[in-house]
Amino acid sequence: MDLQAFLITLREAFEALLIIGIIVTYLNRVGAQKWNKWVWFGSALALVASFLVALLFQVVLTDFRMMASENYMRIGMLFVSSLLLTHMAVWMSGQQKDIRGDMQEKLDKILTAGSVANLIVHSFLVTLREGVETVFFFAAISGGDIQKALTSWGALAGLVLAGVLAYFFFNSSKKMSLRTFFTVTKVMIVIIAAGLFAQGIGVMQDLGLVGSIYRTPAGEVGELYNLASILPEHPVDEEHYIRDYGEKPVFSGDVGIFLKALLGYTHNPSVEEFVFYWLYYVVVFFLIRWRTVSQRKHLACAANPPAA
Repeated sequence: MDLQAFLITLREAFEALLIIGIIVTYLNRVGAQKWNKWVWFGSALALVASFLVALLFQVVLTDFRMMASENYMRIGMLFVSSLLLTHMAVWMSGQQKDIRGDMQEKLDKILTAGSVANLIVHSFLVTLREGVETVFFFAAISGGDIQKALTSWGALAGLVLAGVLAYFFFNSSKKMSLRTFFTVTKVMIVIIAAGLFAQGIGVMQDLGLVGSIYRTPAGEVGELYNLASILPEHPVDEEHYIRDYGEKPVFSGDVGIFLKALLGYTHNPSVEEFVFYWLYYVVVFFLIRWRTVSQRKHLACAANPPAA
């Protein structure tokens, strides 16, 4: 359980720190440090809310079987988080076109009260999702004894390593131009969001909420391909593969569970998971393209206003 707690905490904490770090770094680099405290305040509130969820599960929902409804909450969180991250990526694309020249002159246009409030809400909801998802994962690996997972060495080590990785990432990003910083972080955000969206589809199929165009003779959702021999998505899948074939896969299931949590990886996706994962990128590409074109038109109109 310690190793699983380590990987879960590492992933969840690193993703939260990544998104919060992107927001804070952006505010710092456009000279709006005064808003940082509110971003961290939103994150702190989310941590408190996550703790209350953990307390609710530990004290009220003492029977682990009563937590079956968590899957429905998780589906909502996956899709909402994907939507929020998509909005952030598209929003950043628009801001990227509006930061040329003197940043201070552009600051009033870029950072309105509404956009800053939007960033704070993002920080709260992203941190809340990571915190609550950590509670769900810990409940699963500990049979409902969340405190046991929270106090394990794996959870603490994962949190520390996530902080170290985030520090080095953002420390090195100081050397990037603002445009490069936007491009790199935007790509990372979109990849994470695509994984969350595909995971949401998969969980809905697991619960029987949506079907599939391809089913096995037994009536189950069929898999498009299976990479369990190379990289199983969970240690349990690794154990099953060893039991069935008498040999170990190329990579451990501990690596798979980390990639599944961070990128939505699955070794045996359904047709719908595969299609919607890549369709997501197509939709986001056109949204960003539309945002870019609209921004250019807006800047061109502002530079050359029509004659009265």
